[in-house]
Amino acid sequence: MQQLHAYWRMDYIEAPRYPATMKRPFTDLPLMGDDKAALIVHRSPLSYLVLNRFPYNPGHLLAVPFREVTDLDELTAGESADLMTEIIFARKLLAAAMKPDGVNVGFNLGAAAGGSIAHLHGHIVPRWNGDNNFMPVLGQTRVLPQSLEATWERLTAALPSA
Repeated sequence: MQQLHAYWRMDYIEAPRYPATMKRPFTDLPLMGDDKAALIVHRSPLSYLVLNRFPYNPGHLLAVPFREVTDLDELTAGESADLMTEIIFARKLLAAAMKPDGVNVGFNLGAAAGGSIAHLHGHIVPRWNGDNNFMPVLGQTRVLPQSLEATWERLTAALPSA
């Protein structure tokens, strides 16, 4: 039997998840007062970018409106425009910091579509040629080569100066 040694994964496994008191994480995260601890990479007037705590790939970002809504049609025109601007900004940031070969962008609307948190959020997932190997296909396991904290550092270092 082959063995896979990924000793660094224990840091990720033991990392704190959302506090038990955080019942509405996408509403509560921006109020924490510590964007690094919250993994918030960027804020715009009406939305923000946060690293996904359960990413498909390193750099997997979520674009989240500050106002809690559950569907796209609940956004105001300003919120919709701001959210799309934040998604475009995320793609450019990922290109500068991580140089992916492509990017997946999408929304999971409703529980049947895979939406696990009712607060609307868009996924921006960097992709590299050959990034889908045997582990997720056969082992139903993703191996992430970089910690969330290291990814946050890399992305925020690539932010344009204000």
